[in-house]
Amino acid sequence: MLTSLAFIFLMGLAAAALCQKLKLPRIIGMLFVGILLGPYALNLLDDSILSISPDLRQMALVIILIKAGLSLNLADLRRVGRPAVLMSCLPATFEIIGYTLLSPLIFGVTWVEGAVMGAVLGAVSPAVVVPRMISLMEGGWGTKKSIPQMILAGASMDDVYVIVLFSTFSGMAQGGSPSLKSFLTIPISILLGLAVGSGAGVLLAQFFEISYTHKNHIRNSTKVIIMLGLSFLLLAVEDWLEGIVPFSGILAVTALACGVHLKAPKPVSDRLSQKFGKLWLAAEVILFVLVGAAVDIRYTLEAGAGAVAIIFAALAIRALGVTLATAGTALNQKERLFCVIAYLPKATVQAAMGSVPLAMGLGCGKLVLSVAVLAILITAPLGAFGMDTTYRRLLGQE
Repeated sequence: MLTSLAFIFLMGLAAAALCQKLKLPRIIGMLFVGILLGPYALNLLDDSILSISPDLRQMALVIILIKAGLSLNLADLRRVGRPAVLMSCLPATFEIIGYTLLSPLIFGVTWVEGAVMGAVLGAVSPAVVVPRMISLMEGGWGTKKSIPQMILAGASMDDVYVIVLFSTFSGMAQGGSPSLKSFLTIPISILLGLAVGSGAGVLLAQFFEISYTHKNHIRNSTKVIIMLGLSFLLLAVEDWLEGIVPFSGILAVTALACGVHLKAPKPVSDRLSQKFGKLWLAAEVILFVLVGAAVDIRYTLEAGAGAVAIIFAALAIRALGVTLATAGTALNQKERLFCVIAYLPKATVQAAMGSVPLAMGLGCGKLVLSVAVLAILITAPLGAFGMDTTYRRLLGQE
């Protein structure tokens, strides 16, 4: 395992630095290293690392979600309002409809299997989007109109929406039927996640404030460990309540950090934000190298030109959804174009869910996995590169 970790860190950082020198997003180098080291290429990663890869990826995602919550200006988010809610569901809905309509024409599958494919491919990747939105907020880019805050909030809720739809469509593909109950779980899981997470965050902030004002200082490193422990517990709650009450652990983690940011003394939240920013340097490498390792490159060869065509067609339909979600706002055309670009990347959700239809024994399983793999390889670098190279031209700086 230690040898595998050495490969992940050293080769991942080297490839990221090389891409940075070439004016390319760091994520491209890390994904490439993951594919190279993974079981479908050189097979240099230990089985013990691969077996806990989903947990390691989730831990890395938690770190950046906490950093996002600690950086989020809640007053700005409230000012955004409706567009943030629409961004959480409208683009994904449009993309799923695109796959549902186009898959039978291109691949000859049923519309239900097309909907399953759309649900796997419909989620934007918070691992790619969130760190860039944090960077924009810290630099003041687009913050006057709360554009990074809107994208960050929408991307966090987007995953919950798509995952619930996936469970509905995959059940239909196995011979079930849609029910009103399954669709009601979407708002319930979002609201419950926000309520529990923010409540825990407020209580934790009060604890930090007491230690700060009474000079009974808790070290910042200890506070980081406490926040991580609570965040992991919130994710575990989602598993414990599965089948009983719908609950979004991802949103709960973000809300926890927002509660600390809102109620804790400003020096405390600022220091915590800096600490989690430093932790992300290591977590980023683990996350994207392991996402690359989960990519079965063999399936890209089987996907063919039809898969490439449907990915770009669905992205174009998704862009229409983003445009409608931002309609009626103060955003100009350049800013709306940036929102479209920011909603392109696919990575974490697709790496986690791409093989699920195949494991369920669905006839479309191999096809879904092939398209998911290709979508990661195309859209993650495309979206990251697009955001990194256009934000200065498309957004204003406050």
